[in-house]
Amino acid sequence: MSFTWRIQKNQRRHEESPSEDRPRPARRGRKNKSCFQCQVRKQKCNYEVPCERCIERGLPHLCRVFGNDVESQTTAQEGGSSQPGAGSAGNNQRTSELGQLYIARGAPSFFGNSYFGHQVAARMIEESAPDLPPMSLLSTNNSLQSFKADSGPFSQVWDLLGLLPRNKATVDRLIERFLVEINWAIDTVHPTTFKSQFAEFWGKKFGFDEMAGVDLRWLALLFIILAFSVLLDGPDITPEKRKENEEASLRFYWAARRAIVISPSFHGESLDLVRAGLMVTRYLLYTRQIAESWLTISFAMRMAQAQGMHIDGSKWNLPRKATEARRRLWGNLYMLDKTIALALGRPYAISDHMCLINAPENVWLEPLTDAQAANTPSNPLNCPTPSTVIILGNGLAKIAGEIQDHCFGLYPASYHLVLEMDDKLVEWKNHLPCYFRLENLDFSYDDPHAYLPWHRLYLHSAFHFARITLHRPYLLRESITNRFHRSHEACISSASSDLKIRLHSLNFGMVENMRWTLGTHNMFNSALILGIIAVRRPSAPQTTGILDDLEEYCKRLREDASLNLSFNEFGLAEVKVVELCISRARELARVTTDSMSAMMPHDVRSCDERNPMTETPELSSLDPTGPETSSGQPAGYSADMTWPAIWEDQNFVFPQAADLVTWEQMISEIPYHD
Repeated sequence: MSFTWRIQKNQRRHEESPSEDRPRPARRGRKNKSCFQCQVRKQKCNYEVPCERCIERGLPHLCRVFGNDVESQTTAQEGGSSQPGAGSAGNNQRTSELGQLYIARGAPSFFGNSYFGHQVAARMIEESAPDLPPMSLLSTNNSLQSFKADSGPFSQVWDLLGLLPRNKATVDRLIERFLVEINWAIDTVHPTTFKSQFAEFWGKKFGFDEMAGVDLRWLALLFIILAFSVLLDGPDITPEKRKENEEASLRFYWAARRAIVISPSFHGESLDLVRAGLMVTRYLLYTRQIAESWLTISFAMRMAQAQGMHIDGSKWNLPRKATEARRRLWGNLYMLDKTIALALGRPYAISDHMCLINAPENVWLEPLTDAQAANTPSNPLNCPTPSTVIILGNGLAKIAGEIQDHCFGLYPASYHLVLEMDDKLVEWKNHLPCYFRLENLDFSYDDPHAYLPWHRLYLHSAFHFARITLHRPYLLRESITNRFHRSHEACISSASSDLKIRLHSLNFGMVENMRWTLGTHNMFNSALILGIIAVRRPSAPQTTGILDDLEEYCKRLREDASLNLSFNEFGLAEVKVVELCISRARELARVTTDSMSAMMPHDVRSCDERNPMTETPELSSLDPTGPETSSGQPAGYSADMTWPAIWEDQNFVFPQAADLVTWEQMISEIPYHD
């Protein structure tokens, strides 16, 4: 006879009773003294509260006598008790159990014992916690038995545990490698806390009936950390070993994604789940799978909102240390969300007007206790901390979101609005502290703060990416008044600076390269912009230098170990697109040179007069709507004035790099001016 059926039977018996004072019949048989948790697991109980078994499971707060649970469930379903005064006692019991379901599932709640969604969090700041059904109504025998079904959640957890290395020393080594080489640069986990969590996890003995105790949220974070660290072996390893590492990395990566997807079926949300989603997004950026990273960062953001992270921790009266950790985590989500959305031309997930969160303070509280953190003053921006990059990055991400709203929305934006957004970018750049400046850098801070060079690279590349994206629709536009000159200059300036950074980064080893590519900047932009400029003006004086730099960039990328991972096909596709631009620009330059050479013997003087590099004005000064010549064409007209309108479309987004056929067609149709 099932547990639920007994409750329903008692309920019908109560409803059919002619008198509310009718006494309940005595139970037949032996009285059960086991606790509810041991009863449903068919395990021996020592009859204490809490019992030894519940203490071992880490669930002492759920230990209660089995019979008491049945009575409390029957009373709650029947809506009251026949005894005088029992109604108030039932209300007290219900109040004491508010939120116990979500506490039991391991979801920290930040407003009393309540659980809330992001849509009502702001209202709950000034209201009382909502009512929830008691824990006893929701913990049934059937829900726990589902762990034992071969097709149920149990098999999913068992499969995931089977993907971990059997040797603890191997996992310890991989975790330590990640913490030492990567973690401090991108603020992923607190090392001491994570190590203690791993020791506790490994020390558990998960039997057939203990699968509910596996925290898949933390396990997802462990898997994605292993996916990164297994790739950190140096370039001297054999090809066979590198292939083995790549396969292991992919297994850990997919295990992390699988754990993230199924963990809400077992648990509530947690910071570990958000961190896991964030690191999965960084993994996709590392392998240049930008389109897929848009999905994973949105999921991570939803998990954060479900915990109320879009509401500042100070509103929930959290300790200062916890508040700062949430602010930094939200700041990383915010910057990735805005930047990836701008890169793909897709909507971002975080709406500023639906959030009530402050920027992180310029202080680092991780090594401190809560009491010490509460009294630690914030630093001015001229004193760097690991939080400084998030403070400044959030300011840049906010501008990126405004660029998306105002310049790449459903309706075309005026060029005046584009210049306003550019002014905001320039203002942000001019207010950077001396150790983060784009010009006249102060490197004296780097020695005591090892993270600064990497954070500087993240900010600089993110700035160049945003500015190139803003001005890209005007790269090929021309005007008789030269009104688009600022866009032309911004594109070539930022693209050249960004390419210089990337050429320098190719001198890094495997570890340094991973630190570098985990930022928000690892986008397909600057090299392609320079390639388009070269195709547009193949005979311009600066084009030869641009092509030489692009050829060196492509050559070194092909030799780079991180790009030649077997699963990093997107990175190699980007190289091929840039090589298409180089080939097209070289071909156009050769055709122009050959045609000029053919003209020289006939009339050197007339050729010099027609040479666009010596006498012809810049194309931006030619107006296709100007007065017509005797041939019926506008003055200064040439065939290249009829370029496809797609390059001028503000909503036009570059196709995926792997679509080489489309890229070849687009590059071949770029109008050129010799």
